[in-house]
Amino acid sequence: MHDLRKQALLESGKTVSRKARSRAAGGGGGTPSSSRANSAAPSRGGSRVPSRNVSDDEAELSDGTQWSGASIDEMIAPGTEADAVPEEVWKEALRERMDELAGSRRKGSSEGREESLTGFVTILTRHYAADEVRARREETVQVLLKSVKADATDKEVVLALKALALLVITEPSDTVSDALSGPLKTCINDSQYPTAKIAAIHTLSITTFYGGASMEQTEDLMSYLLDIVSSDGAVIDAADNAALVTAALEEWGFIATQVEDMSESTPEGMETLIEQLDSADVDVQIAAGENIALLYEKSYTEAESDDEAAEEDQSIPTNGHTNGHSTRMIKRYNPIQGDEHQLIQTLSALAKTSSKRLSKSSRKRLHLAFTDILNTVENPTRGPRYSTALDEEGREMGSRLKIAIGGPGGGKMTIDSWWKLHRLNALKRLLREGFLVHYEENQVVFDSLPVVVEED
Repeated sequence: MHDLRKQALLESGKTVSRKARSRAAGGGGGTPSSSRANSAAPSRGGSRVPSRNVSDDEAELSDGTQWSGASIDEMIAPGTEADAVPEEVWKEALRERMDELAGSRRKGSSEGREESLTGFVTILTRHYAADEVRARREETVQVLLKSVKADATDKEVVLALKALALLVITEPSDTVSDALSGPLKTCINDSQYPTAKIAAIHTLSITTFYGGASMEQTEDLMSYLLDIVSSDGAVIDAADNAALVTAALEEWGFIATQVEDMSESTPEGMETLIEQLDSADVDVQIAAGENIALLYEKSYTEAESDDEAAEEDQSIPTNGHTNGHSTRMIKRYNPIQGDEHQLIQTLSALAKTSSKRLSKSSRKRLHLAFTDILNTVENPTRGPRYSTALDEEGREMGSRLKIAIGGPGGGKMTIDSWWKLHRLNALKRLLREGFLVHYEENQVVFDSLPVVVEED
């Protein structure tokens, strides 16, 4: 048994399933693939985000290697405005960085490449530079892949991987997933650096989502990530690395938002996710729980004209009731084949945990996350931060998870479903303080999260 869950399992007296033991020993066993049509991004409603007042956090990126996004509470609070860099300045700096990278493979050092990559990543994060990178995209991709394959230093590899992800989301291509998936999986499997494996997981997810991958390729990636999770990282020679397992869980959930029908892959996915609730790591537990909530949410879809009313039907207000109309939701399948009562007990315990081995901040995070997750499992049509408090018109408040757009006086983005939260978190992991720039200017970013912005 791997140490990642050993402590919690010993405390609870639970045993590990035969499938989990098989996977831990390298037995594999991914999610069965099925032929399903790709789920298009939800139709765009409302107007584009209003002209922003630079409310995003323009703090330094440090060395540019971070992948963790800000917490939801940090996102809700508007950031501070930084001095805007003149357009001609950052464009010229970007051209210089690309020139440096093109020449560095022949005569440069790892330290020099790291410096150039840091500048390149910082600029692509903070600015939408599609016009500037388009003509040199293929050349730059090849240069970055050389850094990934060389596996010289962990910092260079991680920066090159992040640069690849930023290139893909800045200037997508329908063929880039085919070109990058092989080298990225090789990095995940064989890199000597755990941080590089983690970065490659994130980059592979982005290239699959935005790089023209087929639904079969998408489901294959989900199966691959599930194997990583179920073995606690052992299948890629990174046993008991909680950060790596968290990354695989996060990206599994992000990719799952593209799959319209999860009925066939949910049972095995749910089994693995429930096992991870026993992890000794808070991040792993929360990532697994948020995926469980997503699977429950996806088990319900909007009623169609030929659907008959049933006892499990629920009517919920569209967009958290803001337009006064209701949408009837139909339960299409049962998201769990095991003991749902036991799952609810586990989620309830996590929502109220008082374990002294956890810090106060970790307990707070668990309470907040699993209160929402439990609410969705018990009421699958309720998204994160759902409030049953009544407004002045006697209707439930609905989701109260709102992200400020544009600073004081600007609009607010309501995140009222788990698929939206998973996509928001994935974008924040990559784009960090540049999220609002890309959301306003980058069409593919907006189309992947087409949320109506409410005016204050």
